[in-house]
Amino acid sequence: MLSPCPRWRFVLAAIPMIDIAQYLREMTVLIVPLLLTITCHEAAHGLVASWLGDPTAKLAGRITLNPVRHIDPFGFLIMIVPPHIGWAKPVPVDSRYFKDQRTGMLLVAIAGPGANLLVAALCAALFHALGSIPVTDPDGLGVRVLVPLLSMAQAGVYVSLLIGAFNLLPIPPLDGSNILARFLPEDLAWRYLEMGRYGILVIIGLMLLGNVVGFSLIGTLLFPVVRAGADIFGMNSPF
Repeated sequence: MLSPCPRWRFVLAAIPMIDIAQYLREMTVLIVPLLLTITCHEAAHGLVASWLGDPTAKLAGRITLNPVRHIDPFGFLIMIVPPHIGWAKPVPVDSRYFKDQRTGMLLVAIAGPGANLLVAALCAALFHALGSIPVTDPDGLGVRVLVPLLSMAQAGVYVSLLIGAFNLLPIPPLDGSNILARFLPEDLAWRYLEMGRYGILVIIGLMLLGNVVGFSLIGTLLFPVVRAGADIFGMNSPF
């Protein structure tokens, strides 16, 4: 007599265990840099908005380095699963508090990628500092701790640069759209920003189109920026 077998057993049986192990190793390295990058990005939006007179993010508890306040559970789950498209909770901003609404939104938008650049610089500094530590026992405890920290710092540089560059794309509602909108005529800017409700569909469409044509359209735009940033920080870019 055959016993019933849950569906998930068939799913696991269809996935090579080496792939699962490799994925888990990669996520162990990526999870901390990813949380740090997202948290600093969102907190920076709220902080700059607060500096400009908008208390909304502060009242909502979003000017914090606590990742729980910024992570959207479903968006984060999607982010850690290939093809790694996800999102965080949008920081509430009320531009009516700004003396100049359009310039205020420009500064708030720049703050997110700016924070990513700062995180990348700090991770690069940590990477170079850890790499300069002399190793006397290649099999010792120090190396077992040092190597994962080096990997996380290295990943922090690439993740921060990649997320910062991605958010600079002029696709509403990404930060790049608010930057571009500042330099458009006001009526056109508002119509442009209203397209944000379709932004995720545009991004998914570009990724699917990339699969059809055989190369990443978004990657073609982002990877040169990441490579340039990595070179500035003295890293060897994998892109």
